Amino acid sequence: MAKDYYAVLGVEKNATDEELKKAYRKLAIKYHPDKNPGDKTAEEKFKELGEAYEVLSDPQKRAAYDQYGADAFDPRKRSGFGGGGAGFQDPFDIFSQVFGGGAGGSIFDEIFGGMHNRRNSSGPQRGNDMRYDLTITFEEAALGCEKELNVRKATTCSQCNGTGLAPGASMKSCPDCGGRGQVKVGSGWISMVQTCQKCAGTGRIPEKPCSACRGTGRGTQMSKVTIKIPPGVDTGTRLRSSGNGEAGLRGGPAGDLYVFLNVKPHDLFERDGDDLICEMPIPFVTAALGGELEAPTLQGKKRIVIPEGTQSGTVFRLRGMGVKNVHGHGTGDLHVRVIVEVPRHLDTAQKEKLKEFAQLCKQDVNPMSQGFLERIKNWLSGRE
Repeated sequence: MAKDYYAVLGVEKNATDEELKKAYRKLAIKYHPDKNPGDKTAEEKFKELGEAYEVLSDPQKRAAYDQYGADAFDPRKRSGFGGGGAGFQDPFDIFSQVFGGGAGGSIFDEIFGGMHNRRNSSGPQRGNDMRYDLTITFEEAALGCEKELNVRKATTCSQCNGTGLAPGASMKSCPDCGGRGQVKVGSGWISMVQTCQKCAGTGRIPEKPCSACRGTGRGTQMSKVTIKIPPGVDTGTRLRSSGNGEAGLRGGPAGDLYVFLNVKPHDLFERDGDDLICEMPIPFVTAALGGELEAPTLQGKKRIVIPEGTQSGTVFRLRGMGVKNVHGHGTGDLHVRVIVEVPRHLDTAQKEKLKEFAQLCKQDVNPMSQGFLERIKNWLSGRE
């Protein structure tokens, strides 16, 4: 029966290139031999998918297929269709092209766990990077500080100095891979090369492993790491401490330690970029008559002048009293928003005085009240 390449990929005949690629990617992952070890049906399906995609993804081959069907690629009949064409591509090569990179590429390794990693891993290898989440106070973030961290990580074995060898021992060829670092698995149509598990791809194993690290060359222990936190950091800031990650293998360099910061909220201040905002209550009398008050800042107290007749919500700006920019672009300001407190519990004498004050205020014209009453009047007249 003639093959229907469109049906193989599960697409319509008018499918776009992107639809073809999407369909192939989905099915190739599903039927890949690494995902279905020993399954001959999946193996044949994977081969068929590669054949179908190779034809339909090539405009010239697709046109020939649409006109003549699969016979256009049959060597026995090819001369009748212009004599062109060649054998089908290796389905693994097609898979690698679609997923980006060769068989040892990062996407392929991510999907199939590095089964096809053919890189030479016998040399020095850099250690893994590490993450550390650190919570600091608002002041420490704004002003900067120094922290000492206790980090559990892989370190170079002190007994063998990272060689993995017992005293006086040497390395020998790995018996499983014959010193190649790789072994071939599978049979028949598909055979794959994968990293030797016994020697981890080095091709050699210790003749007698170190008793402390069991031949790995590394151990795990708590280490103290001192990190300087610059002023101006905030929640989400990431700091890198070079060389303080896990130890490398076979003399490779250590990885890095990445510290992710979380800043605690403050009781008095809110942060807006490099600026600080503080709400400060002031007495009713001070707001009416004016005066001086001490406002809190990160550097201590700062005296501010309250003009006569200050309204609730008025903001006073203290330049340079905010947070230093973490990139060195100056320092923010502190914005003090005053909230006028109205007395709640008045005695008889206080109430009488306020009544006298209210009588005196009847003759005054308050611009805010007058403006508000005027807007109400205009609004009501417009509804009549």
